Amino acid sequence: MDLKSDRIERILSKYKFHDVAVEELQKIHRIYPGMRPSTGTYTFSDSTQKDLLKLTGNIPVKYEGRSYNFPIQLWLMDSFPFTPPICLLKPTPNMVIREGKHVDARGRIYLPGLHNWDHPKSSVVGLLTEMIAKFEEDPPLSSKNAADNKDPHELLAFVSNLQINDGGVRHHDQPINKVSVIGGGDLGMASVMSVLSKCKVDKLVFIDVAESSTKGGSTDLEIFSLPKVEVSRDLSASAGSRVVVVTANAWSSEQSYVSVVQTNVDLYRGIIPNLARLSPNAVMLIASQPVDIMTHVAWRQSGLPPTRVIGAGCNLDSERLSHVLDINLNTHKPAWVIGELSDNKVAVMSSAGLGSNVMPEIAPGSNSTKPLLDRYAFDIMKNRGQRSWSVGLSIADITNSILTDKMKAHSVSTLAQGWGGIGAEVFLSLPCIMGANGSTRLAGVSLGQEDDAKVRESVTSLSNLMSQLKI
Repeated sequence: MDLKSDRIERILSKYKFHDVAVEELQKIHRIYPGMRPSTGTYTFSDSTQKDLLKLTGNIPVKYEGRSYNFPIQLWLMDSFPFTPPICLLKPTPNMVIREGKHVDARGRIYLPGLHNWDHPKSSVVGLLTEMIAKFEEDPPLSSKNAADNKDPHELLAFVSNLQINDGGVRHHDQPINKVSVIGGGDLGMASVMSVLSKCKVDKLVFIDVAESSTKGGSTDLEIFSLPKVEVSRDLSASAGSRVVVVTANAWSSEQSYVSVVQTNVDLYRGIIPNLARLSPNAVMLIASQPVDIMTHVAWRQSGLPPTRVIGAGCNLDSERLSHVLDINLNTHKPAWVIGELSDNKVAVMSSAGLGSNVMPEIAPGSNSTKPLLDRYAFDIMKNRGQRSWSVGLSIADITNSILTDKMKAHSVSTLAQGWGGIGAEVFLSLPCIMGANGSTRLAGVSLGQEDDAKVRESVTSLSNLMSQLKI
């Protein structure tokens, strides 16, 4: 493998594990001499760019007795080989991508070997071997002329919207409504069933995380084979999701609360970055406990903008409160429970009625309405538990607002820094307009002295807990 060109040597010199990377590249050349090195600028999902080494070539794939050459491209991160490459199909003009379990519509390749990458046990040579085997089971490319299983009009529409560039393949069709639920158990099952009932989805993937203490339930879904539901234990099945719901918990037998929460943080470290990589445009909806902390952790670990990492938070209490107020007081206005998901929650009401074209705002509490609002909020929080099926319905409600771009205000756990004078980096439930691009916070207001004290106490408590965790 020729690594002597000035540009390749210059880029390769910046690799953190230069000598190990060169040794790995030489192994690749011995087994796959057709994989040619070059340099390029890779654009990540957050629009940042980096000059990297890439390998381009063909892999031989046999299908139905015939042999085909599938063009691929591997971008090697600057921490290679201790991090996996970004793998892409590079179809020629006479080829069409067939989206499947291991390849999305843009040509990004997802394999168990990438998800479970662990050098030196993992290598590019082993990855290419796995890629060939998976592609022989389910070829991700077909000839335009040979794709006779597709409707010709659909195929022409697909091809007209296919563009090829150095960053891979981009498909400009409307994205499919794909939702993934990560984590088994009662809440995972409740979320799956609620999303199926409430939302118009093209595909729902249920991934039972083995490391989670809430695993289980996926076997029954497999047995009864629900329409549009795919059951998997491989995170790569979530690729291309519009919404990723995380319900996994990993409670340990540790004695201290910090240690117990740390087990969940450690679980997240193994799944959140991969979920964000597999679905870089998704909204991540967190339901693991404690939800405000775990949403904060997910945001830190995912690298996604805070508008696209939210927690289920106080949405359930808020929907219950609005319903009770409307029945008892005929308010016709949404109300929200805000703050930490604890006894320090605060009730507020919207200034605009339901169905109004006016952007909702939090109404300043008046002496006449505030006692009633607090009384009903207290009754709801005291008398109604957070059962799995209830939280599942709440998750489906938020998911529906995202998939349909509903622009409805939900009280979800979000980055609260800068809201109402909050200076700390904490996540709290605040009213947010939810749509296809994630969340937009409503403007902050001045709370009464008692409510403000509750929120400040939560900020201090959450900040202290976050400072003790190893993210």
